[in-house]
Amino acid sequence: MTKKAKSFKKSKSGMYLSIGTTAFGAVSVFKQAKMAREDNDTLRLIDAAVSAAAIVTGIALLYRELKRLGDDDVLLG
Repeated sequence: MTKKAKSFKKSKSGMYLSIGTTAFGAVSVFKQAKMAREDNDTLRLIDAAVSAAAIVTGIALLYRELKRLGDDDVLLG
């Protein structure tokens, strides 16, 4: 069962799910930034900006891995 879970994480479906889950985290970061702006809380605004940067980086890494999977499929097919 663990082997199936590991192979799913490396599959295209798993990558799309990971991208979607990571992007969903952007909703809470957006809410955090909005509240920080309303409260003039600079520290929370910085925290939201750093979190947003982490989300963007995570999605970029997952996208790169997804492209590599696609390239492998072309070579195999």
